Amino acid sequence: MVPRLYVPSLDACSRTVTLPEDEAVHLRRVLRVKAGQAVRLFDGRGGEVDARVISADRAGVVVGIGEPVESALEWPVRVTLAQAVLKGDKIDDVIRDAVMMGVAAIQPLLTARTEVPEAAFSRGRRVDRWQRIAVASAKQCGRAVVPHVLPPCSLQACLGAGLQGAAFMLVEPAAAIPGKGSWPQADIPSSATLLVGPEGGWAEDEVALALEAGCFTLTLGSRTLRADAAAIVALSVMQYVWGLGNRG
Repeated sequence: MVPRLYVPSLDACSRTVTLPEDEAVHLRRVLRVKAGQAVRLFDGRGGEVDARVISADRAGVVVGIGEPVESALEWPVRVTLAQAVLKGDKIDDVIRDAVMMGVAAIQPLLTARTEVPEAAFSRGRRVDRWQRIAVASAKQCGRAVVPHVLPPCSLQACLGAGLQGAAFMLVEPAAAIPGKGSWPQADIPSSATLLVGPEGGWAEDEVALALEAGCFTLTLGSRTLRADAAAIVALSVMQYVWGLGNRG
């Protein structure tokens, strides 16, 4: 496969571009790509072009820019995944897979039952790592759009910022509101937010807060899923019900 490289400064009207240092090092040391080899460049905002390496040495990698190409189609619904931070590195996998599914943004949440201290995010290193995971996932799956991973915030702050479009909270079956527990099929919104809780689930006051903000409560059936699997299953249902994989 032709290597795909993330170049945020890409200008399709230019004739050449010097790769960012991390991509240049990866190209030379890992992929061992040499001058003359074909690559593809994308800017993370939807633009992608064919390209060819002009020079690759310790001074940097210069690439000649070719014609624009079509990248993977984006979902017509802008979906934000608001995922509670999970223990260990589990959220890394959630971010990776959510990007491959097609989300537009990821909002990590600090909830009542989150088992990761807020101080762990004070220097922003985790957020930087999560953004790198999003970039790597976009490169692998063929997307030319890199979803933005936002700094962690509380559920109250997330809801208080104003939810754009439809909002859905995954809850245990007993917490679902009758008449509001089925996935909507008729009216497909232009944007949506999916809220997924931590290993211990949502606290009762968090569910009440979400309902007050206009969220629908939804379930994935009677089985207990791992916290790091719930979001991907829900996004898959959303893609199927709304036909997102067939729309551009």
